[in-house]
Amino acid sequence: MKSDINGCSTCPVGKENYEFFTVNLGRKTYEKVQYDYRHTDGELFSCVANSLDEAREKKNKWLSNK
Repeated sequence: MKSDINGCSTCPVGKENYEFFTVNLGRKTYEKVQYDYRHTDGELFSCVANSLDEAREKKNKWLSNK
């Protein structure tokens, strides 16, 4: 992500950062989102998803399993 410093997420505690990017596979182009969320305990959740809603669903599932 552009907000990372030396490859480390700068996501503040209790907040989320996300960035959209495109992937070219052959002749097809796909839009993806890189998503980071730092829990209030300091643990970082990070994923790549097809949409922001999908990334937030993954985060919510991760939170429910914590």
